[in-house]
Amino acid sequence: MTKYIFVTGGVLSSLGKGITAASVGTLLKHSGKNVGMLKIDPYINVDPGTMSPLEHGEVFVTEDGAETDLDIGNYERFLDASFLKSSNFTTGQVYSSVIERERAGGYLGQTIQVIPHIVGEIVSRIKKAGAGHDILVVELGGTVGDIEGLPFMEAIRQMKHDDEVAGTFFIHVTLIPYIKAAGEMKSKPTQHSVQELRRIGITPQMIIARSENALPKTFKKKLAMSCDVTNDSVIEALDAASIYDVPMSFLRQNILKPIAKELDLGELNPDMEEWDNLVKKIVQPKGRVVIGFVGKYLALKESYKSLTEALIHAGAHLDSRVEICWVDSEEIEERGAETLLSDCDGILVAGGFGNRGVEGKIQAIQYARENKVPYLGICLGMQLTLVEYARNVLGYKDANSIEFDENTPYPMIYLIDNFLDQSGDTQLRTHQSPMGGTLRLGEYPCNTKEGSLLRKAYNGEETIHERHRHRYEANPAYREALEKAGMVVTGESNGLIETVEVQDHPWFLGVQFHPEFTSRLQTPNPSILAFVDASLNAE
Repeated sequence: MTKYIFVTGGVLSSLGKGITAASVGTLLKHSGKNVGMLKIDPYINVDPGTMSPLEHGEVFVTEDGAETDLDIGNYERFLDASFLKSSNFTTGQVYSSVIERERAGGYLGQTIQVIPHIVGEIVSRIKKAGAGHDILVVELGGTVGDIEGLPFMEAIRQMKHDDEVAGTFFIHVTLIPYIKAAGEMKSKPTQHSVQELRRIGITPQMIIARSENALPKTFKKKLAMSCDVTNDSVIEALDAASIYDVPMSFLRQNILKPIAKELDLGELNPDMEEWDNLVKKIVQPKGRVVIGFVGKYLALKESYKSLTEALIHAGAHLDSRVEICWVDSEEIEERGAETLLSDCDGILVAGGFGNRGVEGKIQAIQYARENKVPYLGICLGMQLTLVEYARNVLGYKDANSIEFDENTPYPMIYLIDNFLDQSGDTQLRTHQSPMGGTLRLGEYPCNTKEGSLLRKAYNGEETIHERHRHRYEANPAYREALEKAGMVVTGESNGLIETVEVQDHPWFLGVQFHPEFTSRLQTPNPSILAFVDASLNAE
């Protein structure tokens, strides 16, 4: 049977529950345990797929095509593993399931209530995520006391007494504020947060104390006593130079000792040598490279979380600091690409939806192509690569994507009416179709062209697998004209154009997939690694 570690948060949000959960999971995995991860989101949206990146941050796409919370990305990057749609669920999904079952007569005429029906559905989903694992680490979104989180709290409380559960361990992440005028830390917010948990029926067995300053021994003892945990179960979580140093910080504080004791896991000795070496290269690298990151959701950098982390992974393996020069594509439209990108060693044009800032991205692509600057275009960045080439090389001045101009005479990017989804089923996509239901989502194969930058980046692999999140496709009607002019299709997936390269250029690659979704600290994505390497060695 599976053992469960529940991570809750108190006092306020954004304390790092996701990094805490991922760090604990990483240490357990490196100790030889089969670890699963689960993020529970209390919001009523079915998933974050239709939420603005400025509202919720990045939408992370799993291997099986689920649009999930960005913390699933943290789990994959830390544990070097792929998690499925069962690793994230929301209030919206829970209520939808219960209501659908009730409408179908599945409850035999019962009155449907939060307890036992909603809570029972939550417990069932947690157990499903835990099946086949030694340990499931569960992160509860939100903050203790939030009204929408109460059914989830009740569910994990009940699991303490479930005969199908091998053991439970509760970790509470909380804030230790420092009052500058008084010159002291305060434990009261944590005490009140723990009291709220106890009122619900949950007694945390470990406190992760987020603080800007180290906790004095006397303070830690006071915190342990007031929160009813052992002294070695108060763990400092100070601001770190890199999020990847958090597992090492936890390990230095022997975080696994109380966990192993409570869950009867035996002696745990994680092998973190490789991890530690990579972290050192992130914190104190030998080299430096500047990447011009062209996007339009720059008001919230979390919108590009996986991509910025993927650049860090590549830098760690190349022993170089990747400095990101954030460039708003709308600003390029006003000031010009050369003004904003001339000091960059490489240029990356990220994905996105909608026509805002598109012309600025096209100018950035033209600058990278004409000035032989290493270039990587991802998703929309790849599609606009075709538009830019058509306009400025083929002479199709009005070329565009039908996403931005339905009446363009040169639709370089179009909407195919039918395509095969991951299950092999035919999906219909039209301009009137709901966006959330018409995206190509999840992992698809891509056949690489011999001699291409793409195949070289992936160490000679003929077929690679990468994840997608897009609606429009490159139009094959223009393939012959593009290739005659020097833009070559170097990757295909079931007849769809996946990647393009420019022949007369040191390193220029556009990819329809999102390579950042499969990048991890210990195994960086090959195309992003090759791009950073080319930028590092650019003349």
